[in-house]
Amino acid sequence: GHSLYESKKQQHSNIHPFPSSIDKSHFAQARKIKEQPADQQHIVGKKLGFYGVIDERFDIELIGNMATLRPDWQFVLIGPVVKIDEATLPRNKNIHYLGQKSYKELPGYLSGWDMALIPFQLNESTRFISPTKTPEYLAAGIPVVSTPIRDVVKPYGIKKLVHIASSCDEFIDAIESEFSRTNTSEWLVEVDDFLKDISWDQTFETMVKHMNTTLSSNKKISIAS
Repeated sequence: GHSLYESKKQQHSNIHPFPSSIDKSHFAQARKIKEQPADQQHIVGKKLGFYGVIDERFDIELIGNMATLRPDWQFVLIGPVVKIDEATLPRNKNIHYLGQKSYKELPGYLSGWDMALIPFQLNESTRFISPTKTPEYLAAGIPVVSTPIRDVVKPYGIKKLVHIASSCDEFIDAIESEFSRTNTSEWLVEVDDFLKDISWDQTFETMVKHMNTTLSSNKKISIAS
């Protein structure tokens, strides 16, 4: 991600940043899927979802506070719990821990969400992370709210593709604002325009191009010497 690039770019003259890339067509399936997975179908109400590892980076206090303040919202959390004691997790009735799901299953769950969350704490573990889930959520056509992770703020927050919030109140305000929006078509056009340039294939091609340029340059230097 760009935050890691910024911290390392002075160490070498040939360093290039790459974004978190996506298989857009895979996650875009969520826009068309009509039937949710069985363990999510019974959850009634506005669904706010997260998938990923639930560990020391995950702000469990933020989720617990939101769930308490907005009992009408349903929080769907997908992923394994590691490095933290499960007993510390909030157990509100509107928080649903669905466990780990396969990559193939994710679009089905995303299809039923009204909002996607990136509730990471700001600490050493998240200092240089560039969450791949950010463009994946967007590819699914779901509005996103995130804590101010540097690689989410830039570019997603700056481009107003993702809501950035620093507290429980700001998260709730951002979510309520999104729920009150009646037309997301313009936002989706902007999302799709941004995502078209960050496929894994394009990232791979750019990496290969840089490597070939470097190899070619080194070969010329070797011949000249």
